[in-house]
Amino acid sequence: MKRTIKKAAVLGSGIMGSRIACHLANIGVEVLLLDIIPVGLDDKEKESKKARNKIVDSSLQTAIKSNPSPLYQKSASRLIQTGNFEDDLEKIKDADWVVEVVVEKLDIKKSIFDKVEKYRTEGTLITSNTSGIPIHLMLEGRSEDFQKHFCGTHFFNPPRYLRLLEIIPTEKTDPEITDFFMHYGDLYLGKETVLCKDTPAFIANRIGVYAMMSGMHVIDKIGLTVNEVDKLTGPVIGHAKSATFRTSDLVGLDTMVNVSNNLHAALAHDESRDIFKLPKIVKELSEKNWLGDKTGQGFYKKTKKDGKTEILELNLKTLEYEAKTKAKFDVMDKTKNIEDVRERLPILLSDDGKAGEFYKQTFFDLFKYCSNRIPEIADELYRVDQAVSAGFAWEVGPFESWDALGVEQTVSKMKESGFEPAQWVSEMLEAGNNSFYKFESGKKQYYDIPTKSYKVIPGTEGLIFLDGFKENNTIWEKPGATIYDVGDGILNLEFHTKMNSIDSDVIEGINTAITTAEKDFRGVVIGNEGQNFSAGANLAMLFMYAVDQEFDEIDLMVRAFQNTMTRARFSSVPVVSAPSGLTLGGGCELSLHCDAIQAHAESYIGLVEVGVGLIPGGGGTKELTMRAADDFTAGDPELNTLQEYFMNIATAKVATSAEEARDMHILRGGDGVTLNKKRLLTDAKEKAIQLYEAGYTQPVERKDIKVQGKSALAMFGAGITGMKYGDYISEHDEKIGQKLAWIMAGGDLSEPTLVSEQYLLDLEREAFLSLCGEPKTLERIQSILFKGKPLRN
Repeated sequence: MKRTIKKAAVLGSGIMGSRIACHLANIGVEVLLLDIIPVGLDDKEKESKKARNKIVDSSLQTAIKSNPSPLYQKSASRLIQTGNFEDDLEKIKDADWVVEVVVEKLDIKKSIFDKVEKYRTEGTLITSNTSGIPIHLMLEGRSEDFQKHFCGTHFFNPPRYLRLLEIIPTEKTDPEITDFFMHYGDLYLGKETVLCKDTPAFIANRIGVYAMMSGMHVIDKIGLTVNEVDKLTGPVIGHAKSATFRTSDLVGLDTMVNVSNNLHAALAHDESRDIFKLPKIVKELSEKNWLGDKTGQGFYKKTKKDGKTEILELNLKTLEYEAKTKAKFDVMDKTKNIEDVRERLPILLSDDGKAGEFYKQTFFDLFKYCSNRIPEIADELYRVDQAVSAGFAWEVGPFESWDALGVEQTVSKMKESGFEPAQWVSEMLEAGNNSFYKFESGKKQYYDIPTKSYKVIPGTEGLIFLDGFKENNTIWEKPGATIYDVGDGILNLEFHTKMNSIDSDVIEGINTAITTAEKDFRGVVIGNEGQNFSAGANLAMLFMYAVDQEFDEIDLMVRAFQNTMTRARFSSVPVVSAPSGLTLGGGCELSLHCDAIQAHAESYIGLVEVGVGLIPGGGGTKELTMRAADDFTAGDPELNTLQEYFMNIATAKVATSAEEARDMHILRGGDGVTLNKKRLLTDAKEKAIQLYEAGYTQPVERKDIKVQGKSALAMFGAGITGMKYGDYISEHDEKIGQKLAWIMAGGDLSEPTLVSEQYLLDLEREAFLSLCGEPKTLERIQSILFKGKPLRN
């Protein structure tokens, strides 16, 4: 049976329910969102649909207005219809999928399912979004058809942004239903869809909460402060910026207490059960009701001092709040310039100080625990890595981290420290298998414990993993960029500078990739597997030249950048950009010049140069001026269209999704969006092949771009002056705006005129060079480089 989901019903409109509804709307599904009727309605209100739907309507509006937004575009909310359980439950008969998201109490969930049985159409998918209630307990009293089409679907909060979707079937679930959700979650919802067993807390929370609790038990032994722990457990090891204690404050200590208590109670068989016992500090905070942000204080506390917000940290010994300690570890200096977390880990764990001791105890304990959970919570080790990485935003999972440290040597050190891994790990090593993962013919394989052999990870057979091409398919390499032959006549250019910023290596890589492809290949994909596509041009060199007033050098830099963008535009083979995450400044300009963009849904794209006192000087201003001219329509005044494009640059607007980037005219009609990031490079490669096979023709420079001249300058000038008098912008913002206006108007031409791309590029370069000589621009660049903060002066 071929299934599609056109309509879904979400039962429960709390934080999770409303946001699951929004994410379904993101992909074009019509959603019916239901919740209870408010208690205590008077007779008049009982007759009012608005009053009866107050809870669900309020929840949905709160979700829509929240930041970050659960929607790719606010307009998607039109697909969500609201209602209540008493008046509208019968409408679920039209749904292809009914997902229950009510409060985490088994009796309430069962009562909802009693009502669902009355109206649900036979064969309709029915699931529960639960983080811990055993799925099989929900089946009691249910019909055979219900049981056959039922499973757990555990989204992580926030559903749009956290990539994990755990699928938990029961013994009664039809395997076809399980397979459908595994496929649908991956391809349509953009999730790392992980098959879980119906065990306490499933996979991600079982391992993630264990890791957090294990770390808390270690803190007392070593004597670390709150801020020191968060320094050690955040981005430096590839974990979320909120790390340990900030995460606890955000989520709520009560949540962690409940999960830990429930796991301790449920895991009588678990050899490490005592780790889930609450540490003394957690008990004390819980008793004081210091639960984090929801109660105003937890491990951190915000206060006001001299009109400014100050963040204090809890002294774990005195339980008094103090000024945040400066977290300083010498080993961090050794790793600060290493981008790949897998290269940082061996250095961090080899440290002889408190940091190294903390890492050894927590990582070794985590490795031991994960090895002992197979086959209890998962039959295959890769599912543990997938779940934890996607659910807790870890860059690498436990077994991937173990590989990065070297399995054999790590096992030896673990045993010396009293952390004995499961027997199967020793058997794997004895058989001559020294890693949990390996690549063969570009395919990622995992160690399969029952067969003692390596197998391709299911569902990844056709996907591109750049690590799989490093050994035999590297065409060209520099410290900042690498070109791979990824098959079928396509090259992939990967950046690996800090934040994937565009430096001389990257510029050379772009030119080399295109030149090589024009000789021997069919196309080029520019993309990577990191968190960000590119944060823009490397400002450090520009700042150095600007301070020394080396304007000839800056002119050469800008010309080289513009020429490289032009090279991408006018190549004889298709060039496809594959942005994901931050795609700012020069990264956006590069994407604008490619033949096509295949963007990850979570791409945050924009021309942000105004923030550092500049204008887009690599063709970005030219490109949007050209697109504005092409976008003029008969019923739309030309200057109004131009004003919209101008404001996107002048306000340094960044799209909060790929679809919003389309609204901003960065993505065009033929550009694609990939929901699951692990499929992005594969989809981009396919787009390059399609362009080539469709008879790709080398573009030529356009000389028919209509600019408006003095009439546009007058319009821009009036707007800029109004913003200045209203104190919305500074004098320097005004100057930048005038420079930008000059380019987008085409100069002070007396009437609308057709100009060339090169004409606009020359105006861009002149304006860019001029602004590089402004002291206030240098102040802005300096603030970004040395403080990491934008300055509006």
